[in-house]
Amino acid sequence: MIAVWIGLATVLAAVVVALRFEVPEMPVTRIVRKDVTAWITSNGQVEPREPHVIAARVDSFVREVHVAPGAMVTAGQSVLTLDATELRAQLARAREEELAAEEQLRIANAGGNAQEQARLESDVRRTDAERLKLVRDRDALQRLVERQAATLEDLAEASIAFERADAERQFLERKRDDLRQRARVDARRASLVAEQSGQTIRLLEDQLRSTAVAAPVAGTVYSVAVKVGQHVRIGDGLAEVADLHQVRVRAFIDEPELGSVGVGQEVLITWDALPGRSWAGRTERVPMAVVPRGGRSVAEVLCAVGNDDVRLLPNINVDVRLRQQSRSHVVAVPRAAVRAAGEERYVFLVRDRRLERRPIAVGIAGTSEYEVLEGLSEGDLVALPGEMALRDGMTVRSVIR
Repeated sequence: MIAVWIGLATVLAAVVVALRFEVPEMPVTRIVRKDVTAWITSNGQVEPREPHVIAARVDSFVREVHVAPGAMVTAGQSVLTLDATELRAQLARAREEELAAEEQLRIANAGGNAQEQARLESDVRRTDAERLKLVRDRDALQRLVERQAATLEDLAEASIAFERADAERQFLERKRDDLRQRARVDARRASLVAEQSGQTIRLLEDQLRSTAVAAPVAGTVYSVAVKVGQHVRIGDGLAEVADLHQVRVRAFIDEPELGSVGVGQEVLITWDALPGRSWAGRTERVPMAVVPRGGRSVAEVLCAVGNDDVRLLPNINVDVRLRQQSRSHVVAVPRAAVRAAGEERYVFLVRDRRLERRPIAVGIAGTSEYEVLEGLSEGDLVALPGEMALRDGMTVRSVIR
């Protein structure tokens, strides 16, 4: 019995020792050469590249809305209709005024009022006939006086009668000249009124056409700012249209990273609403100033982005990645394997089943890897983070990940 207990104790002790000295598993990875790319990550907002804002050209009410945001339209396609009742009434009045002015112009060009003109011409002819008769009578009396067959008094009365008729003739001439002058003034006035009425008609006709609001270009209606029955004034925005196959992203780059941003850099856009999708583009303009934005000091970098599927919509918020620099076929280590102590970077190298703390020098930082400049070679095994704390000289059993 004693021998049995001694045997059990020996086995138990061996198990405890085995458990105490069991070699832990350690996830490791092998160092390889690969392409490493450093990105600047930020956020941005999508904008149409060439937006077309449709503004009201008349004060009116929205009568009909024919499209909804997101609708594809062709150039000239109806977008909405404004009420044109008042414009049609104004146009009818303007046309009546133009007709009246043209009639006044016709009368004035004819010399004035026809009845007054005819009566004046008749009086002139009558006075001319009377003057001719009085001249003959006066000349006859003059000859009779010379033969002493008539008195000087008779000759004087004939002369007075002629002067009276001549004065009336001069009065009628002045009256006719005044009528002609008034006709010329009336003609100029009527011409101006007719011209002004014509301009008003053309303006009203143009405004009337503008109540049928059409898309200026083919593209997507990405905003409709009004609804049926709403009153609008001249200049109010009605809708916005753009070709969204090419958009612009306004990327908000933090000031410390601005120095490595230039024109023509590769850009990658992602949107949380469509996970797994990305859109490529390039920077096209880098500002020379920074602005405050939400507690940050940022530069608004404009990026041209292809949007062939028209899924990126104006004003949405997106994630932006700018390619900063790339290295091809370099020794790369996962970022998760790299530790820091102050300014020193190091990894735990696995050699002969033991961990060796190895300082390294890194170059550019990619999304998931660092470029290794010194300290590691292709094929080395390095430890990855796990559940246990790592220490120099620790014995491990490698599990390659």
